[in-house]
Formats: sequence, structure tokens, C-alpha cells
Amino acid sequence: MIDDHAALADYTDRIERLAVQAGLDFYPVNFDLVPANFMIEIAVYGLPVRMRHWSFGVRYIHQLVRQHMGHSRIFEVMFPGDPCHAFMLEQNSLAENTLVTAHVLGHADFAKNNQLFARFMAMAGGQILQQSAARAHRLERALAMHGQARVEAVLDAALALETHIDVNQPLHRPHYPEFLAPTAVAPAAGAPAAGTSAAGTPAETFRDRYARLTGDVQVQPPKQPQLRAPLPPHPEYDLLWFIAHYAPDMEDWERDIFLAVREEAYYFYPIYACQIMNEGWASYWHARLLREADFLPHDLYVAAIKSHSDVVRPFASGQQLALSLNPYHLGFSLWEYIVERHGMATAREICRDEDDFGFIRNYLDQELADKLDLFVYETRKDGETKIANRDIHAIREAILAPKFNYGAPCVSVTQVGADGALDLRHDYLRDGRGLELTQAEKVMDYVAKVWRRPVSLHTVDFRGVVRVIPARKPLV
Repeated sequence: MIDDHAALADYTDRIERLAVQAGLDFYPVNFDLVPANFMIEIAVYGLPVRMRHWSFGVRYIHQLVRQHMGHSRIFEVMFPGDPCHAFMLEQNSLAENTLVTAHVLGHADFAKNNQLFARFMAMAGGQILQQSAARAHRLERALAMHGQARVEAVLDAALALETHIDVNQPLHRPHYPEFLAPTAVAPAAGAPAAGTSAAGTPAETFRDRYARLTGDVQVQPPKQPQLRAPLPPHPEYDLLWFIAHYAPDMEDWERDIFLAVREEAYYFYPIYACQIMNEGWASYWHARLLREADFLPHDLYVAAIKSHSDVVRPFASGQQLALSLNPYHLGFSLWEYIVERHGMATAREICRDEDDFGFIRNYLDQELADKLDLFVYETRKDGETKIANRDIHAIREAILAPKFNYGAPCVSVTQVGADGALDLRHDYLRDGRGLELTQAEKVMDYVAKVWRRPVSLHTVDFRGVVRVIPARKPLV
């Protein structure tokens, strides 16, 4: 094992130099070998140190079950930043961790050069591990001061709304104006503006001459009454931001938890929005770097390429058809197709400018979809599954539909009543689907506990019937 560690360190150094020669430009990467239990914790918590909550324990159990059933294996977890941090499994073979090293360098290049990653990292910061550890420390202080029940209730609500941010707004944004801006009275049509003659030249008025007279009397213009602006002034889709800043009785430590969850959601959004591109880019580069790494022993190279084939295959071993999409397979195939058709310079421009929506809509064509045997399927009530469509437009939208709006329903705050009641509306026409009402009611329970006023949600059920989840009595 000591020899393997020394060999891996040597291969890592040489692969990094090879990557630079091949044109990759990446932030420094810190590699760490970790045991399997720690790797699972990183995967389910999303970060090595994070605010603790019971939902992460549930995910941990699910991940263990999936691994024991052979449905999931984690080779590495990589966190973009400056520097990047990559965690590799101690139990991986030397060949697997050599492949992972090359794969991570592809991720690091993508994270540094993609504009969406750059924009969100500029807002959320590039020191995610340190930032999340600081947030976890503040949460521990809140637990000690306010007790587990109160802190957990706030985290229940914040994590239930974790993806309900507005990615078109900056992370740090000002409050709404409290009052409406005063409106100027426009002159009547054809009338000269105040202070001008009919010819448009300045005209001295009696008020002007009077103002030049000596004396203490000053004529003040009449004050316009200030009108309070509606709250919110427009539908607000950043639910975490709105509740953190406008919940009537929320305490500072509760706001801090909401804003901490929101900040982490901003960090993770580019990873979510570019998953197919990012995993495909990393897979393309790990395959190319290993192919060009003539210093690797032949048996190690063969073993690493076998692992590559397992990662990018479209369906599980022994199956002939896949009803779920492997982002590694689609992304890798699409990048190979682009480089072959348009060259690396164009591929780099696409890497810089696009997210998964532009990547799939602009570059996945009918020819490649047919080659990859992509299709849209439907399942009938009796359990029968059949191919419904092979049209490229339907395929693109089927791939992208689950990614829309961070994977969350489009729900906005539309009004805060005079009694402080919170009115939420689900834009089901934009979503193209209703809500599962039992889950929606549970989320309303969580929100009511932190809003501490009645809350209501207007939506439709899975049949398209308009429903109002009634305002719930907040628990004091």
C-alpha cells in the first residue's frame, strides 16, 4: 500500500504536467485518500463538514443500501474552488485512483473556465470547505443556546426550500424599497412645461420673482404623502431570501441558518446545472490523458480503461436497454462528437459559454441521438413501458425537464397580507405539472413554524385540479 501511495503521488504529478501540456488550465487541486465511511458521509452531506440534520442520516442509509445492492459506487468527490479539493477512496485500486486523478483535473479545468461556475464562485466564494465548516460551527453554537428542537425546526424549513432560490438574482441583494417612488405630474398635452414660455424658453414666474425678495418667509412645496410599497413588489421566487429578510418574528440566529443554506445552494447550482457537460468533459479528458500517459505500466493502463468503460457505459452490466440517463455516457459521447466535428477550439468555447440547457439543445442532434439509441418512453397504469418518441426535440426536453428551475417547482411569494399572512403560488403552467399534495402540506408545516403567521399555497394536484393548501396555524 505504501508503494501504491508513492506510485500514485508520482503519477499525479506527471499527469498534472501532461494536462498542462495538453492545454488544460485549472486551479490547484488538493488530493486526499479517505476511508469508505468518510466518503459516504461526504457524498450524502454534500460537504466534509456541514450543518447536521436528520435528513442527512436518512440519505446515508439509502446510500448504504444502494451500495450493498451494487447500484452505486463512489470513486471520488470533488469540490470546485481555489484550490479545488478532491477526495479519493482508499479502497480504490491504483489504476482506479490514477483514472480519478485525470478525471478530477478535467473537472478543475471546467470549473475554472466555465462562465457559470466563475460567476457563482465570485458570489459564493472559492473556499467552500472552510466556509461550510464555519457555518457548522455557528449551528453548533445555536444548538447549545436554543436547543435541538428549535434549531431543527428552522433547518427543516430551510432545507425543504433549499433549491428555491432565484439564480438570476445575485447572492447579496438589497431589500425592497419600503415606499413607492413619488410620481411626477406630467403637463397637459400641448401645454408648456413649468418654468418655460410657450416658445420653450425659460420664463420668469411670479414665484421666481417672489423667491428673490428679502425676508424670512420661505415657500415650501407641498409634501406628497409616502405610499408604502406592496410586499413583495413582484412575485418573488427566492423563498429562502424572502423569508430570511421578511419573516415577522424571525430571530437573527434563525435568519443566519436560512442565509447559510441559501449560500450553499448558490455554490452547488453550477454543479447541478452543468452536470452532463462537466462529467462528460472530465471523462473525455481522463480518457485522453491516460491514452497519452506513456509512462503508465501497460497492465495499469488496461485496468484504468476498463474502469473508464464501466463509468461511461449507457446501462448496467447484463442489460440491453436503459430507462435512465447516465450523464457520464451522454456527456462523454457528446464531447467526443463535438471535438471530432468542430475541433478542440470550438469545444473550449462551448465549455466556457454553455450550461446543460445550451449544451443539449444546441449540440445533441438527431444523428447522435440515433447513434446513442436515445428515446422518450411512457409507462401505462398497467405497468407496460413502451417507446413513445424518438424525435430529437422530445428527447432534448425529456433530458432537460427535470433540471429546470434547479429541479424545484416554480413557487413564488405573491403577497404578505395586512395580518402578516404569507401567500405562495405555484406556477403550474410554467412547470407543466402539479404538486404531490402530501409533500406540499408537509413543507407548508415547516414554513409556518418559521413564518409564525398563516401561510397558504395555491397549486393544482396531479390531475390538474386547482387546490389551495389552506393557511396553517403556526406553532408558537
